[in-house]
Amino acid sequence: MTVAWHERLRRGGLAALEVCVVAALYYGSARLGLLQQLVRGQVTPVWPPSGIAVAALLLRGPRIWPGITLGAFLVNITLGPSVPAVLAIVAGNTLAPLCSYALLRRTGFRKELDRLRDALALIFLGAFTGMLISATTGSAALVLSGALSLDRFWPTWSVWWTGDAMGVLVVTPVLLVLRRARWPSGVPPVRWMEGLLLAVAAIGVGFVETGRAPLLFLGFPLLFWAAFRFQLTGAAPCALAVSTFAILAAARRSGPFAGHDLVTNMISLQAFNGTAALTALLLSAILGERAQSQREIELACGQLADMVSKITTGDHHPLLTRGPTRTTGADAGKADGEPR
Repeated sequence: MTVAWHERLRRGGLAALEVCVVAALYYGSARLGLLQQLVRGQVTPVWPPSGIAVAALLLRGPRIWPGITLGAFLVNITLGPSVPAVLAIVAGNTLAPLCSYALLRRTGFRKELDRLRDALALIFLGAFTGMLISATTGSAALVLSGALSLDRFWPTWSVWWTGDAMGVLVVTPVLLVLRRARWPSGVPPVRWMEGLLLAVAAIGVGFVETGRAPLLFLGFPLLFWAAFRFQLTGAAPCALAVSTFAILAAARRSGPFAGHDLVTNMISLQAFNGTAALTALLLSAILGERAQSQREIELACGQLADMVSKITTGDHHPLLTRGPTRTTGADAGKADGEPR
C-alpha cells in the first residue's frame, strides 16, 4: 500500500512539474510575442504560445492542459480589459490547441512529420481550423467588453487568427524536431560545415530582410537548401528564422513594408510567413516520404537478393535424391512387356 501511494505521489509530482513547465514556456513565449503587438497591446502577427501549446499536447498528451490555461491567464490578466473578458480569452486560448490536438489525433497524425498527410493535417487542421476558436472568442470578448469597437472586429480577428495559426506553423515543427534531436555520430566534417554554412546564411539573409531593400524572397532558396539537405530538421528552424526576420522588418516598416498602412503590411507579412511555413513543411514531408520509399525499396531488393543467393547455392534436383520409385506389380508387369 505504501509503495503504491509513493508511486501515485511521484506521478502526481511529475504531472504538476510538466504543467508548471508548460505554463512557464507559454508565459515566456507570450512576452516575446507581445514585443511585436499590433492591436491593443495583445494581438500579434505571430503568437508563439499557440505553437508551444499544440506541441505540448502532441508530446505529453491532454493532461497538461492546465499549464496552457495557467500560462494564458498569467499573460492576459495584466492586459485586461476586464476579468470576464480575460476569462473568455483564456478559455479560447485553451480550447483552440485542444481542438487542434483532437483533430490531429483523429487523422492519425505522426509527430515525426515524415508524411505529406501529416504536414497537410498540421497546416489545415492544427493551424487554420483549430485557431478559429481562439481568434473568435478573443475578438468577441474585446468587443463585448467595450475595449474594441465593432467595426474593428474583423481586422482584429484576422490578425489574431493568422497570428495563432502562424505560431502553430513555425513553432510546433521546431519543437517536434527538438523532441527527437540526438547528437549525430559518424557525421563527416563536410556535413558539419554545410550545416554551419546554412546557419550563417540564414543570419545573413535575416539582416538583408530587415534592411531597406525589398528582398524577402531571398529566404526561399534558403528553405529549399535546408529541406533538400536536412529535411525537417533543417527546414523547420530555417522557416522560423526567416519568419522572425520578416516580422522584425514589418515592425520597423522597412523593405517591402515601407510606406504602407497596417492592413497592407499585415497581409504581406502573413502571406510571406504562411508561404514560407508551407514550403518548409510540404517540401520536407515530400522528401521524407521519398526517402522512406527508397529505404523500403532497398530493403526489398536486399531480401530478394538473399533469396536468389539461397536458391542458386541450393540443390536444383530435389527429386533425384529420393531414390528409385516403388512400382506396383501391375506396373512392373507392364515394364516387362506382359499383357494386362
